[in-house]
This record gives sequence, C-alpha cells and structure tokens, in this order.
Amino acid sequence: MSEQKDLLTTNRKALTINLDEPKYGTFAEIGAGQEVARIFFQAGGASGTIAKTISAYDMTFSDAIYGKAPRYVSRERLGLMLQHEYQLLIERLAATRGDRTTFFVFADTVAARNYKGTNEAHGWMGIRFQTEPGATPSEIVLHVRMWDKENVLQQEALGIVGTNLIYGAFYYRDDLKRFTQSLLDNLRPDRIEIDMLKFSGPAFENVDNRLMSLYLVQFGLTNAVMFGPQGEVLQPSEVLHKKAILVERGSFRPVTHVNVDMLNCAAAQFVQEPLVKGKEIIVLMEITMNNLLAAGSLDAQDFLSRVDLLSDLGFTTLISNYSEYYRLTSYFRRYTKEMIGAAMGINNLLEIFNEKYYENLEGGILESFGRLFRNSVKLYIYPMRQDAYGHYITTGTPEAVPSATSANTFASGVLINAKNVQVVDHLRNLYNHLLENHFIECIVGYDPDILHIFSRDVLRRIREQDPSWEKMVPESVVKAIKRRGLFGYTEKQTA
Repeated sequence: MSEQKDLLTTNRKALTINLDEPKYGTFAEIGAGQEVARIFFQAGGASGTIAKTISAYDMTFSDAIYGKAPRYVSRERLGLMLQHEYQLLIERLAATRGDRTTFFVFADTVAARNYKGTNEAHGWMGIRFQTEPGATPSEIVLHVRMWDKENVLQQEALGIVGTNLIYGAFYYRDDLKRFTQSLLDNLRPDRIEIDMLKFSGPAFENVDNRLMSLYLVQFGLTNAVMFGPQGEVLQPSEVLHKKAILVERGSFRPVTHVNVDMLNCAAAQFVQEPLVKGKEIIVLMEITMNNLLAAGSLDAQDFLSRVDLLSDLGFTTLISNYSEYYRLTSYFRRYTKEMIGAAMGINNLLEIFNEKYYENLEGGILESFGRLFRNSVKLYIYPMRQDAYGHYITTGTPEAVPSATSANTFASGVLINAKNVQVVDHLRNLYNHLLENHFIECIVGYDPDILHIFSRDVLRRIREQDPSWEKMVPESVVKAIKRRGLFGYTEKQTA
C-alpha cells in the first residue's frame, strides 16, 4: 500500500475532488446504499461536484431506466448505468458548462450481505470521465468482493474503495502502479478484494490491462486474475461458476510440446470421469507469482510474453499467488462444487509431498492433503524418464525434488510414473492410500518421444542460439518467439 505518511484520508480525497472546480458528475449506486455519494456529501462542498445522485433499487425501476441486463449485479448492468447517466449529463449540461467542465459518472451495482448472510457479497464499480472539457471519455471498471461479516461494514468499505477509485482516476491515472495500490487506501485487504480491473478510452490507449491485473496480485488486492484466449481480462467467478475445472501449473517459459501434451492427455481422461460427464468444463493454464518472481523481481515483458504464447495456443490463463495446491483448489471451491483436476509432472508431484511447505499448518501435511483432496479433486501425473530427470536437475529444478525421492529408484532409462515413483519412507503409506483410492492417477496416451523436453532447456537453447529448440515447442510458439524476439531470441539464429 501507499506510504502511511502520504496516505490521504477518505474524507480528504472527497473534499479535494469537491474543491476541484472543473469536475462535475453523477453518482448512481444500486445495492448497498449510496455510500460513495454520502462520503462526498459529508466531506463538504459537494454542490460543486455532484450534479445528481440516484439509487434505483427496485428491479423494475432499474430496468426501466437502464434497460435489461442478464443479471442485476453484473458488468453488463454497470455498463448500461455508466452509458445512460453519462449521456444524460452531456445532453443536459454540455451546452451550458461543457467548455469549462470535465464530466464524470461514478456507478456501482452491488449485492451486499443479506439479512440471512447466505448470498455472495460482491459488486461491479466503475467511472466514466473526461480528462479535459469536451474530451472523449475514458473508463475504469473493477469487480469487488466484500469479506466483512456485517452489512454495515461492507457498505462502509464500498464507500471507501469507490472514493479511492474516483480520486485515482483523476489524480493517479498517469501512475497506474500507484493507482492500483491506492484502491485499498484506508482499508485492510481482508475487507475488500479487487479481482478484476480494466482501463479503456483515450486516457489509457497505451495501457495493457493484463499488466494492470497482474498488479492486483502483486500488490495483494487479490489472489488470482484471469485472461482469455484473446488476451482479454476476465472476471474469475464469471468463468468458473459451476464448472468442472482442469488446471495445469507451470512456468511456460516457453510453452513446450510437453505442456500441451500433458494437458490434452489429462483432459481426455478428465472428461471421462463419472462426475464430469455432461458437465461444463473449463481448462486453465496457471502461473504462480513464485514463478514470475523467480529472478528476484517482476519482469513485465517476460510475464506478457508467457501469456501471449498461451493465448496463441487458445488457452485461458490464471495468475495466482497460491504456491500450495490446496490453496488453489480452495480458491476454485468459491465458485464451483464440481470436480477439479490438476495435471502435473513427477517433479511437481514430489513437491506436494515436501513437508517444508506445510510447517505453517497445525496439522502439517495431513491437514494440507485433507484440504487438497476433499470434494472430488484428482491429480493426473505425467511421466518422466531417468535420463530426463537427471538432466532437469542440472538445469535448475528445485533441490527439494531429489530430497523427496529415493535416488536409487531411478535406474538408467526407467520410466517414472505415478505408480513407481518413490516418496520418502514415512510418507509411503500415505501416498499408496491416495494412489489406491484414485486421488492420484497416471496420465496415459502421452507421446513418449517428447519426455526429454523441459522449458528450462528450451530457454537455454534459445539464448545460446541453438536452433534445435524449434523442435521442442509448438509451431505457433516458434513463430511468436521469432516474430516478437522473446526470451532472448535474435534473428542471427537459423534452423
């Protein structure tokens, strides 16, 4: 968050805007009281800022004013609100004060905690605004989740984050890292989560919304963000709602034949599961912040390169800060009760059995597995060969992998799969229990000719200008790496 000594109070932010003479607009709020407008009224000087406030709670009234949307609390409803209210501002006030006024509309549509506490507390919030009089408007839209247990506290938090959004749009739009961090000014992250953020319009022509979403994870405003096959920013609950989920975690630096084969083979098995048949399925490639920060700091271009390559292959990408798999599956359980599958290689399987990751849990590895495997979760394990295993260790796989195995298991040329991999002795009975009860299964139908391929080796060959890397990744990835000069590729390389 911003430095405390520089942190403006919510009241001060509202007052600053109220006293900024050119700024004038409408507040339209549905679902949790007019909390943002209330802050501006209480700050003083609101007559210089507020043209109108409106709260069309009743569905019939709301539909009559803004038109119908698929859901009451939705991005579509927010868009209709912003469009309608902005058009009214321009129609009614542009002629009399348009030459000296930067018009704006703030809107939100929210489902706060109901009386019984049984609903999902979330909402959409946005601002459409001019940067100067007469300018074409720009827009910022975000999705929030409220975690306070009391309705009145959720309303308070919404008022604060809404004020932060308006203030940031006006005063931080040229420093979007600061803008993103400021959204939770005067709030604790355990009160409000912002899991989707999108900028559009002339003020943000050069903004990459994927990078802005990454900042949400990096700065702790949310634990995960999602991008579609076209690179578009997605809101996770809209994508994951009531779907069976199959996920593959990796660095994808770059995407290799193994990454694609692993997911395709796992998907073929996943769709045959009795609990999955007839269900809608979403397939995800996931990258953790640990992978993105492996070099010690966040390399924005490196991150965008990986997302671009996954998009080129038609994958939906999830970026999360869930280093442990049980936290990832718990995240998915927010949105679905359907089956969850995770595709992974032997090295990631062994990492799951590394007890050092569960020292913070009172029940240790048993507690983590209880969380991971409850409610229909299955791991699909891709095999590897001993020679490939040895090579992978020399190219930088975490040292924890060999410590979790019995080294004498890997005789030369042996295919290591979920059935013959060896974990440390005192966890062997636990592993056998999971295997025998089909919580862990071998991936079948894989291509045995590509088991030697690892992303780190491909990356090394690209940087060393060894053209053999081109046979280790999909053709579209080869073309993209060459076209964009990714991962240190230079045109000096020849096949």
